Amino acid sequence: MNIRSRLFIYINASILGLIISSPIQAESLFESFGLGLPAINVSDSADGDTTYSLSLQILALMTSITVLPSLILGMTSFTRIIIVLSILRQAMGTQQTPPNQVLVAIALFLTLFIMSPTLSKINSTALNPYLEGTMPAERALDEASIVAKDFLVYNTRKNDLQMFADMNGDSTYENNSEVPLPVLLPAFITSELKTAFQIGFLLFLPFLVIDMVIASTLMSLGMMMLSPMLVSLPFKLLLFVLVDGWAMTVGSLVATYSAS
Repeated sequence: MNIRSRLFIYINASILGLIISSPIQAESLFESFGLGLPAINVSDSADGDTTYSLSLQILALMTSITVLPSLILGMTSFTRIIIVLSILRQAMGTQQTPPNQVLVAIALFLTLFIMSPTLSKINSTALNPYLEGTMPAERALDEASIVAKDFLVYNTRKNDLQMFADMNGDSTYENNSEVPLPVLLPAFITSELKTAFQIGFLLFLPFLVIDMVIASTLMSLGMMMLSPMLVSLPFKLLLFVLVDGWAMTVGSLVATYSAS
């Protein structure tokens, strides 16, 4: 790469960084050179609503895409499902079977199934009106946050929510829309972790009993050099298949959530 190409890339990167960090300063800079930057602006309509240009909307969309993994982990059922499936795999002693990619795929599909009523409601009450131009961006975000808060509150333990509310210096909230996200999100995550470990404990018990029975049997037979984990694995798989373990686990996980 020659010097001219490097200089061209550096100038473009600098301009892009200036536009992203401060659109107003970028517009002033472009106007001083007689270029103008009409695509980046924020205007107020006659009814008092704020209108953002297409460039700012695209910038907001790209920013939201970068935080999408955090939203999936922190505001959906993904955390509980992936923890339960990981504990189940460890309890069965199958090492890397199913592999991590399969567990993540199962967790994503179940999360989409569980969150579909909430996502459909957000789409009908906030996203579609905003795309049709009948609702401003601020109101659409408020409507979407109300729907999301309903799901989060109904699936958060009351004591966890009250604990974070007390630490935030708040009293009891009258309705779900009054709960601030800085209080609701950590309470939801704490509740999800607690519930996931409780479900994992119940799943672990039958496999632990099989391990103890196999280990005691091998010790009584004097087969101390034979690994109990290796012998108990076929019995664990047999038990899991006979009781239709995957259907029971998936069905129980889905049934633990309430959409409203």
